[in-house]
Amino acid sequence: MAPMQLSVCTTTLCLDMSAFSVRSSANQKTASPSEKRKVNPLFGSKGSELERLTTKTLEKGNLKEAVKLPAGEDINQWLGIHTVDFCNQINHLYASVGDFCTPKTCPIMNAGSGYKYKWADGVTINRHITVSAPEYVEYLEDWIRTQMGDKTIFPQKTGAPFPPEFKDSVKLILKRLFRVYAHIYHSHFKKIVHLEAEAHLNTSFKHFVLFVTEFKLVDKVELDALEELVEKILDP
Repeated sequence: MAPMQLSVCTTTLCLDMSAFSVRSSANQKTASPSEKRKVNPLFGSKGSELERLTTKTLEKGNLKEAVKLPAGEDINQWLGIHTVDFCNQINHLYASVGDFCTPKTCPIMNAGSGYKYKWADGVTINRHITVSAPEYVEYLEDWIRTQMGDKTIFPQKTGAPFPPEFKDSVKLILKRLFRVYAHIYHSHFKKIVHLEAEAHLNTSFKHFVLFVTEFKLVDKVELDALEELVEKILDP
């Protein structure tokens, strides 16, 4: 993506968390499957309390404060609730450009020519394979659904213990979610602007960057595909 395009992205970073509606009748077709794929809330009643706390903090317009762990709360629950939220946000955002992201328009999952992402899940696909962007997103959604449906990884009852490797599981999910943000910015930002959804995308991404930075969940090198934008978000 050219520097001018990235500059345009940064000018609309905002704190507006209002729901965005797809304005194209073609795209409305993609919104329904996205809702069907929506990740279910986890962690029982305690998770609901944390979600309300997060929403309340976001409504105050301070994303840097919103990502911080509330006093006395469990770090793993906090990581889990946000991971679910980011999964749902990405589903919604990608659905808005789904009709324009096809094997023909996006034959390789990438974020510009310098960043190409192959897929492997270590279960059904052990060796990294080159796939189109929509195929990558589909693989990712199926994999995340499996991860979050596994109670030994994502406990769904209040008081259930988190596995020792829980943070590592979250880190891998978030690393792969970043790739979808990066692909949308590099390949579909003009369409996002046309849909007047850039404020929603930028706010979601800003929230994501502040969160993963606060808890060191995604290595800096993984964020380099959107380095300039990330630096602007983190600039005090």
